[in-house]
Formats: sequence, structure tokens, C-alpha cells
Amino acid sequence: MPATAGAQPAVAPLLEAKGVTLQYKTPDHLITATYRVDFQVYQGDRFVVLGPSGCGKSSLLKCVGGFITPVEGGVALKGRPVERPGPDRMMVFQEFDQLLPWKTVKENVMFPLLASGTCGRKLADERARSYITKVNLESFVDVYPHMLSGGMKQRVAIARALAMEPDILLMDEPFAALDALTRRKMQEELLQMWQELHFTVLFVTHSIEEAIVIGSRILVLTPHPGRVKAELNVHEYDFASQGGREFQTMYGRIHAMLFENGSDMKEETDVDL
Repeated sequence: MPATAGAQPAVAPLLEAKGVTLQYKTPDHLITATYRVDFQVYQGDRFVVLGPSGCGKSSLLKCVGGFITPVEGGVALKGRPVERPGPDRMMVFQEFDQLLPWKTVKENVMFPLLASGTCGRKLADERARSYITKVNLESFVDVYPHMLSGGMKQRVAIARALAMEPDILLMDEPFAALDALTRRKMQEELLQMWQELHFTVLFVTHSIEEAIVIGSRILVLTPHPGRVKAELNVHEYDFASQGGREFQTMYGRIHAMLFENGSDMKEETDVDL
């Protein structure tokens, strides 16, 4: 059938997960982390994965990163199967100690650019300085990690990841270990950078509020093993709307999904599968 006049072609997803089942083997058990999970992430998305502790959120992120192979289904980036880690997917972890302690801030940001052969030293230096400025650390380019606060270390990790200009930025509870004020500031800065750069981010969190504020879309997973419970559009919410009725209604809707079966939703501290 010919296409309708004036119809626009469908936009292909940047990242697509189809029927992803992830398992871990122990000497005594076979643990299923996720079961037949489907989702699509489009260019410029702020896509958040939210669910109870142990539902496989971090496992999904590791699968997208190429560190875990599904036992069923698969993940494709730009239509190509994800089979191993690559510089097109950069990850920011929760832990502060993800920087090389013997390298300065600038050297840490330059390191993956040089190690991957993405660019030469001069361009790596220029790009590193540019992204360090974007995270408001231009006065700390020659400082070593032990001289930085936790929030500053996370800014360096974000700058290092974004300097690679990956197809998708993977963030695994990046602000969970920060105090409340620093966490709020980091969330604001991430959104400000997104407004400027419009990068694509896949973000894992335990926090319902953070998911609504950070995300343009939220994938809600069921308790272990993680299955898709719902996918919600939340692009209209921001910090200014947090106290409003519509924000609180969305919060309550998600809260009900997570707790309707008595799931153990521990928002800040649990280590997830």
C-alpha cells in the first residue's frame, strides 16, 4: 500500500531491548533478574528505569553496556546488536571512587579519549577542558580526586563520560550516595546540560521523585524478577512543578504501582541486581 501523502516516516529508536531475560548462576541457584523486558529509547530521551530493589534495573543497564549477555532476547543500538562494551555507551556509577586517583581532573577526563583512540592529545585536552567547564569545575582541572568532594567527583565522572560524546549515557544511581542538597544540585546541573547538549540518557534510580524530575519517560518494573509494569510519559514535569497537584498525582500513581503487591521499595541505599 502506498504511503499516505504528507505522512512522515516513523522514527527508529536509538536503542531497543526486545524480550530481555537476564540470569545469574550461583552454586546452588539460578537467579532470574529480568524476564522478557521490552523498551525503546529514542534520540534525546531521558529514559528512566524505576523499580523495587532486586528487580534487575542495574542488570539491564549492564546489559545495555555490553557487560552481561541475555539468556533470551537482546539489545540493539542503532540497529546493531550489543555484544560487548564500547565507547558509544559510557557509564557513570554510584560510587565516588570511579576516578583514577593518580590522575588530575583533566587527565581523568582525557583518559578514555586517548585510550580509545577517539582523538589525539591536543583535541582530547580541548574537549576535556570544555566538558569540565560544563560541569562547573574549570578551577579544578589540575586537582587530584582525593581533594574533591563526592559531588565534585561525580561531576568529573559525568564530564569524562560526556566528553566521549557517546550515543547514549548510562547512569546507575549516580546521585544516590550524595546528601540531599548536593543531590538536588546535581539533578539540576544534569538537566541544564541536557538542555544545552540534548544527549540521550538511560538513568536508573530507586527514587520516584528523581525519576519524575529527571525523566522524559519512565519504565516501571515489577518486583523480582523484573517485568515491565508500565511506561509513563513525564516530560511535562520539572522542579517547579514538584509541589503541584499533577506532580503529586503522578507520584501517587507510580507509588501505587510499586507497592500494590507489598514490594520492598527501599529508595536510597539498596544495591540492586
